[in-house]
Amino acid sequence: MSPARIVVVGAGMAAVRLVEGLVGSGHRVTLVGDEPHLPYNRILLSAVLEGTHTAGALTLRSRRWYADDDVDLRLGTRVLAVERAEREVLLVDGTRIGYDRLVLATGAIATLPPIRGLVRLDGRLHERVHAFRSLDDCRRLDAAVPHARRAVVVGGGLLGLQVARALAVRGLATEVVEGGEHLLRGQVGPAAGAILARDLRRLGTEVYTGARAVRLVDGEQGGLQLDNGHVLETDLVVLTAGGRPSTALARAAGLEVRRGVVVDEHLRTSDPVVHAIGDGAQRGGRTTGFVPPAWEQAEVLAAHLRGRAATYDGSRVVARLRATDLDVAVLGDADAAGDVVEVSNPVAGSHRRLVVRDGRIVAATLVGDLARVGLVTQHFDRGTVLGPHEPGDLLLVERPARPTAVPDDAEVCACAGVTAGRVRACSSLEDVRDTTRATTGCGGCAPAVRQLLAHRTLEVSPS
Repeated sequence: MSPARIVVVGAGMAAVRLVEGLVGSGHRVTLVGDEPHLPYNRILLSAVLEGTHTAGALTLRSRRWYADDDVDLRLGTRVLAVERAEREVLLVDGTRIGYDRLVLATGAIATLPPIRGLVRLDGRLHERVHAFRSLDDCRRLDAAVPHARRAVVVGGGLLGLQVARALAVRGLATEVVEGGEHLLRGQVGPAAGAILARDLRRLGTEVYTGARAVRLVDGEQGGLQLDNGHVLETDLVVLTAGGRPSTALARAAGLEVRRGVVVDEHLRTSDPVVHAIGDGAQRGGRTTGFVPPAWEQAEVLAAHLRGRAATYDGSRVVARLRATDLDVAVLGDADAAGDVVEVSNPVAGSHRRLVVRDGRIVAATLVGDLARVGLVTQHFDRGTVLGPHEPGDLLLVERPARPTAVPDDAEVCACAGVTAGRVRACSSLEDVRDTTRATTGCGGCAPAVRQLLAHRTLEVSPS
């Protein structure tokens, strides 16, 4: 395939993974992002709020890396329109960039819940109200925390729980309001959601499910009023509920858009030279919203643009909660049909559930103990046909009393699909990040990666 001008609109995690896959291909790549910051890991924003990571640690690639690999990086720049007939994108400053292939990686945008008083007459958010989608949002909230005693997080999804735990670790009395009947309603069932609520209460965070915030109350004893009339006193309100694929550019350009930008198995839109990946793309009636499938899309598209055979079927859905003292992993569609194998221990705060169809794991939920997540993920990804007792054994086998050797084919990073063998082949944590991208997603695999590297050092050290 001859070199092409490839323009990528959006500078999030999926876009950077695509650019990484195109480096060395000979194509002329332009990456356009509307934030002024170098592309960063949004999943770890809650870790910055908590204080366990610095903002700089979230940067995916240095400015020098883009320059060294001839990537035309344009930050703080917004695309005004896609002009398909001319094969150009028009920037807000009037600049036009021509393309042979265009990739829309515009992600998702926050939507405000219908709560009275959130927005001032001048259109700005009330000073006690904070969104949590970007690095600037994180910095604004971080600056407000030292002056607050109480916080309410609106939304009991993955992001909401991460933010709630970060605020609680920072010393704020934190409460979570979730309109659904249980936490993580989009990823887990009622039993797992109830255990998560119990775990949060044990950690000092009150949870209100089946309740909706309806009004922000001003005054010295200000708070957030629920639909049952109860007012939660609070200094801060953090909005993590509500978001939708960013499709305005695609829609204005006349591309097929439903919930997201509709793509085929090669991530092509209704215009064959325009592609879409990440949270804004829709394949098989589904949008992703998670990093692992977005990265998979980016890798498939990079291979396709390099002339290699690769297709995306939209089947690998992996979600991981990154929050202190809360462990959750979800594989596949929680509503998938099949035989259910389930073990729940509310006292210990653990819940494990597999959905098995024709002997294969088609969905899994693990809450409270992720000791078996690597093995479950391998069976899920490979479509392993299990024997009649194996699903139960996967859930019943407890953590070994003594550490055992991790086999090379065991997956340690669900986000990037990295095995223990690939980690052992690396010389350092930086080498792991650069060559495999392990630890750069949700960050949950970092302890396992460090342990593998430490054992590797012992193995290769002279006696």
